[in-house]
Amino acid sequence: MHPTRRSIFRTCSCLAVSSLLCATAFHPASAQAQQRGASPAPGAASQPQSTLPAPSEALLTEIEGIYKDIHANPELSMQERRTAGIAAEWLRKQGYEVAEGVGGVGVVGVLRNGDGATVLLRADMDALPMQENTGLPYASSKTGIDPANGQETAIAHSCGHDMHVAWLMATAHILSENRDKWRGTVVALFQPGEETAEGAKAMVEDGLVRRFPKPDVVLGQHVMPLAAGQVAISSGTILSRSDSLEVMLFGRGGHGSSPETTVDPVVMAASAVTQLQTVVSREIGMTDQAVITVGALQAGSSANIIPERALLRLNIRTFDDQVRERVLASVRRIITQQAELSRSPKPPTFKTLSTFPLTINDEDATRKVAEALRERMGADRVQPASAASASEDFTVLARAWDVPSVYWLVGGTDPDTYAKAQKEGRPNDIPSNHSPEFAPVLQPTLRAGIEAMLAAASPWLVSGQAHR
Repeated sequence: MHPTRRSIFRTCSCLAVSSLLCATAFHPASAQAQQRGASPAPGAASQPQSTLPAPSEALLTEIEGIYKDIHANPELSMQERRTAGIAAEWLRKQGYEVAEGVGGVGVVGVLRNGDGATVLLRADMDALPMQENTGLPYASSKTGIDPANGQETAIAHSCGHDMHVAWLMATAHILSENRDKWRGTVVALFQPGEETAEGAKAMVEDGLVRRFPKPDVVLGQHVMPLAAGQVAISSGTILSRSDSLEVMLFGRGGHGSSPETTVDPVVMAASAVTQLQTVVSREIGMTDQAVITVGALQAGSSANIIPERALLRLNIRTFDDQVRERVLASVRRIITQQAELSRSPKPPTFKTLSTFPLTINDEDATRKVAEALRERMGADRVQPASAASASEDFTVLARAWDVPSVYWLVGGTDPDTYAKAQKEGRPNDIPSNHSPEFAPVLQPTLRAGIEAMLAAASPWLVSGQAHR
C-alpha cells in the first residue's frame, strides 16, 4: 500500500485534528448495551448479550513479542512462508480449521460457532524490498532476492503488514476464547503478496470461493501515520486505483568519449521522466486527481560506457476510469515520442507489472462498522476519512464472492509527535508508509487495531445479523 501525505480527515481543521489526537488512552464503550439479533436456532447457544472483551495484558505481551519477531524477519511478496507458518500454527492452537498454501503461501482459518453470519477478517503479510532505518532494537537486517529484478535487496516491514498480522492473530484468539459471546462463522485470512497485487488474485484462483464459507462481509484495516489510537473510516471510494508499468527504452551503445556515435538511452529516459511530469500539471483538470511516479530509472554499468538500453518503472494512481485511460495514453505517447525524437533504433516496450482496483466501502456495511467503532472506542477516536491515493488488492476477495467489504485506517504515530507536527504545520515530517523510518509505536497501536477489528465484526457476530 502506498499512502500519500494528504490528510485523511474529511471535516477537521489541522488544529481540531491535533487536539483530537493528543490523548493516548483507550475508552472502550460499556458492554451493557443490548445486542439486537434473531432468536437462536434450536440447540444453539443463547443470544450473546455482552461485547467481546478487550485484549488482556497477557495477550498483548505475547502478541507484542510475535510482532517484533515478524518485524525482524520480513519476507517479500509471495515468499511469506515463515510468517504464514506462524499464523497457521497460532490458528490451530485456537481451534480453527486451517488451510495452508492457499494461492501459494496464503493461510485461511475457519472457526464455526453455531448459526449466524460469516465474517471474513483479512491481514496481508508481505514486506518491501528496502532498507529499514528506524534504529529499533528489533529492526530488520534481512536480505533476499527481489523477484522483480533478480537482485539481492534489503527487506523491511516498512508498510506495517507485520502489525496487520499481529492484529488478526490477537482478534482470532479473543474470538476463540469467547465463543459464548457471539454466534456465526469467522474466516481469518492471512494474505500474501499485497504489495505486488498478486496475493488476493492468487488465493481466488486457488479456489477460495469454492473451498471456504461465503462471507456476509469482508473486513480489513491498515496502519497509517495518524495518531495512534485513532481510526478513520468512510463509505464509498476510500483508496485509488493503481497501475504499475515497466518501460524499456533502446539506444545504441558506445564509448563515453564519443557520444556522437551513439544513441544515448540515459538522456532519452531522463527527458521522458521530465516530460511525464507535465501530464498531471497540464493534461489533467484541477478537479480530477492523478499521480504519476517514476520509482526506478536503471541504465548502464560504467562511467565511460553509454549503454544500449534504459529501464523505467512507474506508477499511476487515479480515481476515475476516464482519467486513468487518459493518463495511461499520455504516458505511452510521451515515452514513445521521446524515443522517436532521440532516434531510438526501435520503439520502447511497455509491460504491466501490477494493477490494483479501486477500494470502495459498501455504504450499509460501513455504517454498521462505524457505529460499532464509535460505541466501543469512543466517538472522539473515530473520524471520517477522505479518499487517499494509496491502493490495495483487498477488494479482490469481496468481489470474488460478490459481497460487501469495509476497509478502514488505524493510526500508528505517537500521539504527542503527531500533535506537535500538526501544531507546527509539519505533518509531512512524520515518516509515512514505505519510508525507511516508518515503524508504528507499539502502544496504543497494537491495542487499537485489535479493538477496531473486534468492534467491526460485532454487528454481524455479536448481534447475529447478517448484512442484507
